[in-house]
Amino acid sequence: MLIERPTYLNRLIRYRDKDIVKIITGSNSKLLSSDINTIFRGRGIEIRVFPLSFKEFCDFSAPHDRATAFNDYILYGGLPYAVSEKNNTNKAEYLKMICDTVVTRDIVERYNIKDVNLFSAVIDLLCSSIGSYVSASKIANTLKSNGYRSIDNETIGRYLSYMCDAFLFYKVNRYDIKGRAYLKTQNKYYICDLGIRNSKINFRQIEMTHIMENIVYLELLRKGYIVDIGKNREKEIDFLVRDMNGEQYYIQVSYTIEDEKAKEREISAFYHLDDGYKKIVITMDNNPFTLLERGYKKLHLFDFLLDDNSLKDV
Repeated sequence: MLIERPTYLNRLIRYRDKDIVKIITGSNSKLLSSDINTIFRGRGIEIRVFPLSFKEFCDFSAPHDRATAFNDYILYGGLPYAVSEKNNTNKAEYLKMICDTVVTRDIVERYNIKDVNLFSAVIDLLCSSIGSYVSASKIANTLKSNGYRSIDNETIGRYLSYMCDAFLFYKVNRYDIKGRAYLKTQNKYYICDLGIRNSKINFRQIEMTHIMENIVYLELLRKGYIVDIGKNREKEIDFLVRDMNGEQYYIQVSYTIEDEKAKEREISAFYHLDDGYKKIVITMDNNPFTLLERGYKKLHLFDFLLDDNSLKDV
């Protein structure tokens, strides 16, 4: 049932003694998740729908070669139409249309944003900074140095909230493991779909480790985990992951750890964490060895993405 007016839907719920399947559609300029929770006041359950995971992407497109499929996935993302379209030019045009309408115009319209160029510049900067620590003040200072003069931290903070409310980006908080407290500064933002990200910045800056971080983060959300960034003394852990049963994992993401310095950099973030929880480095290294020093484990990215029980089984 397609219903445009939430008030009418509320009347149906109140007066009809029936189970009703409700599908509410519309643009972000009219209705967001926070609005639904307010309108229906506990009478609805929010089910978040993500773009295709890599596993779904492979099922959808039936690739002959997994590595080639992955290259397409990180370039054009997981929006179903982009996956089904065979022509790369058409894929790029479709993603640009999504960026110009759903991603930008809907949010601008909803919040009556006056400086559209500034708002678009903030999106571009976040797209360029996935996997990096950012803050409203850091973004404001960067844009000021690039010629944007009338900027304040409060405005940037509002823009960041708008993007997260529209599920364009996900904000990940930092948690001090030793101090057992959330930190207020230097969070990370991951985008909902890499195809949108790449289109917004004209398919530049394909930095693999940060691309992998974005993919791993979204996959953890799909699998129902609660995800934070971990601070372990002076070291940072990419993801501090837990489920509702109390199981916890510490996860580092790195394109390769075959170089000894790279391996030491990644696993040193786990030092002094003697709590019995698994410490895992997710990489693209193609070798059969999964055991690292001190009982830490290595997991190939494809195994993580294609096996729902990979964290438990590693």
